[in-house]
Amino acid sequence: MSQQPNKRSSSSSSSLSTTTPTSPLSRSMKKAKSHPPPPSTDDNNNNSKFEDSMIQDSGGGGGVTSNLTRKKATLPQPNKKPLVIKLVKAKPTLPTNFEENTWVTVKSAISAIFLKQRDPCDLEKLYQAVNDLCLHKMGGSLYQRIEKECEAHIFAALQSLVGQSEDLVVFLSLVQRCWQDFCDQMLMIRGIALYLDRTYVKQTPNVHSLWDMGLQLFRKHLCLASEVEHKTVFGLLQMIESERLGEAVDRSLLNHLLKMFTALGIYAESFEKPFIERTSEFYATEGVKYMQQSDVPDYLKHVEVRLHEEHERCLHYLDASTRKPLIATAERQLLERHISAILDKGFMMLMDGKRIQDLRRMYLLFPRVEALESLKQALSSYIRRAGQSIVQDDEKDKDMVSSLLEFKASVDTIWEESFSKNEAFGNTIKDAFGHLINLCENRPAELIAKFVDEKLRAGNKGTSEEELEGTLDKVLVLFRFIQGKDVFEAFYKKDLAKRLLLGKSASIDAEKSMISKLKTECGSQFTNKLEGMFKDIFKEFYLSKYSGRRLMWQNSLGHCVLKAEFPKGKKELAVSLFQTVVLMLFNDAEKLSFQDIKEATRIEDKELRRTLQSLACGKVRVLQKIPKGRDVEDDDTFVFNDQFTTPLYRIKVNAIQMKETVEENTNTTERVFQDRQYQVDAAIVRIMKTRKVLSHTLLITELFQQLKFPIKPADLKKRIESLIEREYLERDRNNPQVYNYLA
Repeated sequence: MSQQPNKRSSSSSSSLSTTTPTSPLSRSMKKAKSHPPPPSTDDNNNNSKFEDSMIQDSGGGGGVTSNLTRKKATLPQPNKKPLVIKLVKAKPTLPTNFEENTWVTVKSAISAIFLKQRDPCDLEKLYQAVNDLCLHKMGGSLYQRIEKECEAHIFAALQSLVGQSEDLVVFLSLVQRCWQDFCDQMLMIRGIALYLDRTYVKQTPNVHSLWDMGLQLFRKHLCLASEVEHKTVFGLLQMIESERLGEAVDRSLLNHLLKMFTALGIYAESFEKPFIERTSEFYATEGVKYMQQSDVPDYLKHVEVRLHEEHERCLHYLDASTRKPLIATAERQLLERHISAILDKGFMMLMDGKRIQDLRRMYLLFPRVEALESLKQALSSYIRRAGQSIVQDDEKDKDMVSSLLEFKASVDTIWEESFSKNEAFGNTIKDAFGHLINLCENRPAELIAKFVDEKLRAGNKGTSEEELEGTLDKVLVLFRFIQGKDVFEAFYKKDLAKRLLLGKSASIDAEKSMISKLKTECGSQFTNKLEGMFKDIFKEFYLSKYSGRRLMWQNSLGHCVLKAEFPKGKKELAVSLFQTVVLMLFNDAEKLSFQDIKEATRIEDKELRRTLQSLACGKVRVLQKIPKGRDVEDDDTFVFNDQFTTPLYRIKVNAIQMKETVEENTNTTERVFQDRQYQVDAAIVRIMKTRKVLSHTLLITELFQQLKFPIKPADLKKRIESLIEREYLERDRNNPQVYNYLA
């Protein structure tokens, strides 16, 4: 660098001019933008009167600092002006062919990188060359030259893959190596031209970074080399299908190539679209095949495994964006298309076999294709179909309640363990059992009452109080489903009377516990009469408290003890009241016909036949029937059995229970029906008294809401007609469909 000497002028002001030519390869350019060195000063020739002053000029992208100091300064004269120093920046001059020569150096390095050769030029010189070109506003030209050079090498690299190995795995390995080389090479080129990326690229709109520029070139020439792209996609699809068929594949190769597609921005269109289509075809074929060959539990396990495998592929080599459409495709082809077949073929089998885990697997898979509603409907249909065989089989009446309890317990276990106590499924079970219990109108209510009677009777050996309480709680679940609870009440009340009058209750505590449960379910009004029956067992107490009521005697329920003298010893016979009346006749006669006994006792025909059967045809035969036989006929005769013998002194002669007390049931049912009529009449009057005027439709609607038992509209119409006849209501003269209340 050269420096011109300072020149003094005769004027009152003086100027200092410094010119600094700059070398294009100087290190000062790399570190700062044209920082010229400070001008030298001569202390002996400086006549300024400054003391420790500093003058700065920051023009031209750099700063020049001049320190002018004196050990002792003389104050300036008042009539003299201060010295002003100006720095003038000279325009740099570049060597001839600077740009071309510099590009030759850079191009040589880029070629060496693509050809995997060693470049004799050191990296520092390359960095400096790029920097110099950028500083002298040659960045645009440099960018275009680098782009052109890269395109030529990328084109050659991809064209070299055309016609390569027919082995798809080998070919994919070559593509992966080409991509890896490209990535390494572009990173090295970007490292050399980093200053270009940070200056020219950032300052120029619509110009991509060197890395993105390289990706665009690779994508462009990969698409142009369609054979390479199609063969790569086909190879990837083949590898994935081989893996689905159980073969081991190189997952790292898949991972690298699919990341290449993602980086190039062609993953969705070039790979994902055909991949999803291929997946759909694969699982469509497999789903049909497996449904035909496998049972439902195995098929569901297979679906579960397949979905897990596809999820694993998304984790190992597929792009994250593929997971949702991939899983949805597999679910649609393996599950959604076969929901009906799965339920028809295997649901009942799984329920009957109590296959908890398989049902749970079904419950967890079905929501994936929004098929949970179909599963609920299948559960409802199963309960109704399986329960119908229990409720509507007259031959199974004796075991109906116990079978229903067992069935309900089984379904509840499945609901808890397989269906995770899903509330919607719980409601489905309740609805299905409600339909089931009321399928035969009043019959289940009657049988449930009899089942409770059986459990509360004495003689249930081997049953602890805890077990009895548990059974009653389970029965109460069935009781909740009964619509006609008044039928249950009528039969329960009749059976309770027998237990109390005959002393047949297993436990008074158990009786009161059951009534307490019923009170909790239905209220105190439902159990008032039942609670009162415990106090009404003794005639004296009843008459003293309810003297205005009529006492109905149940003669068939009476019992007593007879002393009998047989030739082989005296005995005591515990017999019913009817048995006692018949046996007493033989004190005055040795032989009596059926007609003689009937006329003498006036016992109802069927009851008398049962009584004679128990005395002459049962286990303890104190009478003999002529001729012998099981049934009692009109022309049969009976004689005292003087050959009767037994080691016991006191003997109980059991009465033969009728298989079904038809008349008793009929009478009970009639009483229930009569009570219902009273309730319907009361409800109609209560509603009309409040509303005064009401249409037929609205009256029927309100009655259905208030009545707690099922009833047909035709029966309600009959009760309305009855009340009109009794002048509680009248039809409106202008509209016969409207009723008026008569006060």
